Parts: sequence; C-alpha cells; structure tokens
Amino acid sequence: MTSPWTPQSWRSFPAAQQPEWPDPAALDGVTKTLASLPPLVFAGEARDLLSDLGKVAAGEAFLLQAGDCAESFDDCNANIIRDKLKIILQMAIVLTYSTGVPVIKVGRIAGQFAKPRSSPTETKDGEELPSFRGHLVNESDFSSTARVPDPERLLRAYNSSSATLNLLRAFTKGGFADLHQVQRWNQEFIAESEPGQRYNELADGIDKALSFIKTIGLDENEPAIGQVDFFTSHEALVLPYEEALTREDSLTGDWYDCSAHLLWIGERTRQLDGAHVEFLRGVANPLGCKLGPTAAVEEALALCEALNPDRIPGRLTLITRMGADNITEGLRPILRAVTDAGHPVVWVSDPMHGNTFTSKGGRKTRHLDDVIREITGFFAAHEAEGTWPGGIHVELTGDDVTECLGGTTAIADEDLERRYETICDPRLNGRQSLDLAFRVADLLTD
Repeated sequence: MTSPWTPQSWRSFPAAQQPEWPDPAALDGVTKTLASLPPLVFAGEARDLLSDLGKVAAGEAFLLQAGDCAESFDDCNANIIRDKLKIILQMAIVLTYSTGVPVIKVGRIAGQFAKPRSSPTETKDGEELPSFRGHLVNESDFSSTARVPDPERLLRAYNSSSATLNLLRAFTKGGFADLHQVQRWNQEFIAESEPGQRYNELADGIDKALSFIKTIGLDENEPAIGQVDFFTSHEALVLPYEEALTREDSLTGDWYDCSAHLLWIGERTRQLDGAHVEFLRGVANPLGCKLGPTAAVEEALALCEALNPDRIPGRLTLITRMGADNITEGLRPILRAVTDAGHPVVWVSDPMHGNTFTSKGGRKTRHLDDVIREITGFFAAHEAEGTWPGGIHVELTGDDVTECLGGTTAIADEDLERRYETICDPRLNGRQSLDLAFRVADLLTD
C-alpha cells in the first residue's frame, strides 16, 4: 500500500460486490453529474468526528452506531426519519445518564442504500435473477425489470441523502434534541413496555437535574443541553458512487469522501489487495472495517497498517461480528496483537450479523438474547485483555416492527409475519433497542 493514491486508483484493483451495470456510458454520465454536485458532508465535520472517536479509542467515550440495515427510498419521510432519530437519542441518553460516559452518536442513515450479497443471483420458482443490492442499485421486487442495475438510482440516493441530512441537522440543532424534550422522545408503543417505563424514570431524573441547574442560577440553555452532534455513516460499497463524491479539502489538501462522515468496509470486501481497501486508505474520513469469525490476527494487523499507518487515534474502528458463540475466544488474540502493535483503534461490537438465522416460518431473523450474548462476550474479551469496549453497531428502527425475536414483549416466530417490513435484514424495534441500551449500560457500570 505504498503506491501513489488517487480517487481513481482503486480501479486497478479487483473490486468485489460491484453491480454489473448494463450501460457503462450511462454510469459514467451519472458519476460525472454527481462529481459536479455539492458535497453531502464537510471535511470539518469529519475531523470533528475523528476527534471524538479519538476519545473513544482512549477509553474516554462510547460509540453508538445505529440505524437501518438498508435504507429505502420510500422511507425518505420526515416522520420515519424523526422516529429513527428518537430511538437513537433515547439509547444515547440511557448510556450517558447511566454510565457518565459521553456517547458519540453515528447513524447508519443518509446513505446506507447498498448491501453486499452472499450470491450475485437468487432463484425463486425456478427463475434466476440478479440479487437485490439495495435501492442504490436496483429494486427489491422479484422481476427481471426491477433487478436491472440502474445508474440513475445513484442520483436518487444523493438526493435522498441530502434531504435526510437537512432534516437531521434541523432536528439535532433546532430544539428537537434538547434535553428538555427527553420525555417527548418516548413513543407510545415504547412507553407502555418495561424498558419504556424505565426510560421514563430516567427522564424524570434528567428533568429534576435541569430544574436544579435553573434554580441555582446556572445556564440551562447551554448548547450541550439544547443540541447534539450527530454524524452519518454507511458501507462504502459501490465505488463509482463513492469516488464521485470524493473532494479535495481546500484547507488541508486532504481528500474526503463527502458522502458520509464515517465509511466502513464490510466483511465481504476487506481484501488487502482489493479495491475497497485501496480506495478508503486514501480518504481522510474516519474509517470502519468489519471483522468476522474468519478474521486472522495477521489480517487484522495488516488492515490496521493499510488503513491507519500513521496510528492516528480515532481514524480506524474495528467492528467485530463473530457470533455469540465465537466472540470471546475469537476476539481476544486480535485484541492482544493489535494493542501490542500500538494501533489506537476503536473497538466496536456488531452483534447482529453473526447471529442471523432462518425462523421456522422461513423468515430471516435474529434473537435479542443472542444479540445481548454477543455484546456480553465482547465485553468479557475486553475485560480479560484490559482494553476498552468502545461501542456497539446495531441495526434498528424506531417503528413497531416484528423482525427480531425476543425482548420484553417476547416476539415469537408466529409474530414475525405481523409487521416484517425490512427490505433486507431484520432490525430491532424501538422496545428491543431501548432494552438493549439498558443492558449495555449495565455492562459498562458493572
């Protein structure tokens, strides 16, 4: 990885998980249009996140990265975006209030429109079609027309991301995220549950603290009380899109992928000699990389050297997704080797992807108990090695869906059909997400 880097240099490397675009000229025209459009995020914002993640790497903060498995263009809707933000803010306030640790909030939002697939095709009733790769690429309907990769979708993804970012900035800086509003974040279907009631008790404590601050004459309208910093992230999967949104920063001369604040490399695209590692090594954004159960110590060390050779704290987040049964023993040697080599990484648990299975009724699902078991094993590995369990990376929605089993309302196999709405992988609903936040807070304070 010592060769010169440009935003186009990835094109000389093998690129996994790329769509087979039927009209390369049309794709080229779309990417040229994207390259002429304003950036979605700004270099200074990415540097702010880098600084915050440096605190996580030092054990002084905790990262909550959460949002949709795969965003839908149909969900670019103010109410849906607001409700998703609500549950992330609720989880963050639970973690902060319960542990006294600052929580860095990063959404899988405003750009998570593409998904890697285990097979390039899928077959139903004897018909084989290209796999659904997310709304950035094609449509989920099982038809030959819907599954054709369409480069015009890249422009729609840009526009949807822009609209979502505008709304998120308004919500997080315009009063919606004010701590005086914590009671109003609790949606009715969540408030009736056990974690919702526990949240209401916590919110009452915050209200009393704010009243005390006002009573003794301190300023209850400090920006830290009325606003929050909220960052965006997605898997940098479809490389022509990412290249088109890469800009040279006028202040520093560094290159930034301005499609999101943080970009990550997935389990299926982390090849050291691959195009995704080549592309992301050259942008100055904070980066993430998924590590599954097959990740070897040598591979983890090589990824650290490739993606963060200067050992910048907060630059690289390693996101482990090894499964509840494998996490503790699988992670410990990697933790030890990376720490001994002096790499200041942020360690994050993705407890979702290693615990997916097909239910009796044929639905792809996860059980909340397995999700919590993986996080518990993640914490156990860090305790054994004396390192900081820096965060969690989860797929969720603020809606009252029935996609994952378990939780305080005990969603069972027969309940999955009731509101199974995801276009890809199953997500935790609002109750399950809040329950998870309290469980993680308990682990952090034990």
